[in-house]
Amino acid sequence: MNYHSDRLPHLTGLQQVVAIGGGHGLGRLMSSLGFLKERLTGIVTTTDNGGSTGRIRLQHGGIAWGDLRNCINQLITEPSTASALFEYRFSGNGDLAGHNLGNLMLKALEDMKIRPLEGVNLIRTLLRVRAQLIPMSETPVHLGAKLHSGATVVGEVNIDKLDELPKRLFLIPQVSATPEAVTALQQADLILLGPGSFLTSIMPPLLLPEIAQALQNSAAKIIFIDNLGVEHSPAANLSLKDRIEWIESAVSATTVDGVITYPEADYHKLAGKQVLARQLNDDDISYRHNRTLLCQSLDQLLALLT
Repeated sequence: MNYHSDRLPHLTGLQQVVAIGGGHGLGRLMSSLGFLKERLTGIVTTTDNGGSTGRIRLQHGGIAWGDLRNCINQLITEPSTASALFEYRFSGNGDLAGHNLGNLMLKALEDMKIRPLEGVNLIRTLLRVRAQLIPMSETPVHLGAKLHSGATVVGEVNIDKLDELPKRLFLIPQVSATPEAVTALQQADLILLGPGSFLTSIMPPLLLPEIAQALQNSAAKIIFIDNLGVEHSPAANLSLKDRIEWIESAVSATTVDGVITYPEADYHKLAGKQVLARQLNDDDISYRHNRTLLCQSLDQLLALLT
């Protein structure tokens, strides 16, 4: 997807854009902004414990590779045998059934004692992905939730199944952020949060003290991109205002400058935030953002913030 700079002057004029999140949402956003190439960096959540990733972690340990693999897949612009191999998912009923080969390749590199970030970079080079992708942490970590009853729930899958909002989220154990992620945030002139699963994709990186500190100190414009569909998790009970408050509570600062949402959203209570409400649904899958419309909205919002 190619854009002429005169159509998106504010976006194309940026030197470093950093997006934070995980899974399908972050991948969709980064593929929308792929024209920025090396000027685009994704900081990817590594607390997933479901699906193929969850099985690998349960049996072999290590960090969660699924969201990183998903982002790489969505950033591939030159389909090849290598990219088809990376995206291949085993069928059948054996031990490999349901596993994605990309997850296994990344896990193999980890088992070979190759630094996780270097493993991602090797795959990026193989698949000609130019945007940067950085795991939020290179140390295995899980997401935990403290309930109002005092009970603790561990794991993204279990948190998404809750029928009540947790009192707070935390990481188990409290790990360090990948240094390159902190550096990217320090150098950014635009930071994007969302779209994606709010509690389990957007929030986990913000629970890392180094990332929270970098956001506190950042001079970049920070924009939250709202989901277009209702989440099938406790996050469905959070209003748009609630979600912004959760973000700013985690970061311990009033950090969000602007919000992109849909026209029917209850955004009128967002005091002090520049809001752009647009119909951004894609034609084929209504709860996913149309890439062109999302880029245009980001450019328009940047114009309002400058």
